[in-house]
Amino acid sequence: MFNQIKTAALSALVGLGTLGAIPAHADSLYLGFGNNHDPRFGVYTGDDDGYRRDRDWRRRGCSPDRALDKAERMGLHRVRIVDISRRTVKVAGRQYGDRVVVVFANERGCPVIYR
Repeated sequence: MFNQIKTAALSALVGLGTLGAIPAHADSLYLGFGNNHDPRFGVYTGDDDGYRRDRDWRRRGCSPDRALDKAERMGLHRVRIVDISRRTVKVAGRQYGDRVVVVFANERGCPVIYR
């Protein structure tokens, strides 16, 4: 019984110690232990703004998510990112049982360079 208490206390200390590894630039920190409608728990930081991330990719060029979506609309299945460089985003997948690689330019609109 005493060993179980020691194990629980040690794991609680390790868990609280990992909170110190959260980046210092986080705007807000939320410890959620759930409620009646949502029983999940976890640590959430408030610095992740999806709108800002999408806006930055729109300004910069072709995001990996956008390249995957475009490849799926082109008819590829089981798509995955193979390589991302400064100028290209390379996506691989399957079409009609064959392996297909599509290279998108890292520009606005994800134009296809090579198929």
